[in-house]
Amino acid sequence: MLILTEATPNPDALKFLVSLAGARGAQSLDNDATSLARSPLAARLFAIPGVKRCLLAEHFLTVQREAKGPGWGELKAEVLLALAEHLTSGEPALIGDAPDEAVSDDEIVGEIQQVLGLYIRPGVAQDGGDIVLERFDAATGVLWIRMLGACGGCPSSRMTLKARVEQVVRRYVPEVTRVEEEPSSAAAAPSLGERFKRMLEELGDAPARPRRTLFTRNGKPTR
Repeated sequence: MLILTEATPNPDALKFLVSLAGARGAQSLDNDATSLARSPLAARLFAIPGVKRCLLAEHFLTVQREAKGPGWGELKAEVLLALAEHLTSGEPALIGDAPDEAVSDDEIVGEIQQVLGLYIRPGVAQDGGDIVLERFDAATGVLWIRMLGACGGCPSSRMTLKARVEQVVRRYVPEVTRVEEEPSSAAAAPSLGERFKRMLEELGDAPARPRRTLFTRNGKPTR
C-alpha cells in the first residue's frame, strides 16, 4: 500500500495523497464528539497525541499537528499507520452524507460561491486546504471567508488571500470591494519568531560549531 505525502505552505500541516471512500467535498474535523462519531478515520487520527485537526477530501487527507506537539519525523509514521489500518478496515471516511454548502438566494452571494468553486478551490486543494464563504456585507462590499486544512492558520495564507482570492473574486464579482479572513482562522498564524523557535525545538540542541583560531607568524593565537 503506497501513500504519498506532500508538504504544504503550512509547516504544521502535511498532505497525504489517498482516496477516501465516503468523503465528498472537503470536511474539516476537530477533535470533538461530533467529528469522532461522524468519521472512523478521524477517530483513529485523533487517538494519536499531537494531531490537532484534519481535513478529509475525496482524494487527499490533510493533518494539522499541535504547534508544540511531536514533530513530523515522529508523527508522520503514526498517521500513515492509522491510514493503513483505516483503508484495510473497509470503513468509510465519513458516516452519512456530508453537509452541502448552503446555497444562498442572494444573487451576488451565489456568484461568489461559483467563482470560489471554479477558480479558487482547485488551487487551494492542491495545497491541502479548502476555502469557505462565511458572509458578504453588501453595504461595504467586504467578503469574509474562512480557510481550512493546511491553509487555516498558514503563514502564507494572508499573502494567498490578497494575491489570489481577492484578485479573482473582484474580477468576476465587481460588487466585492475587499476580501477578509475570519479572525478565528487568521489569528492562528504563527509569527516568524514563533516559527523559528519551533524549528529550533524540533531540531533539538545541536552541538556548538567549533570556533576557528587563527595564528600570526610568531605563533600567537588571535581571535
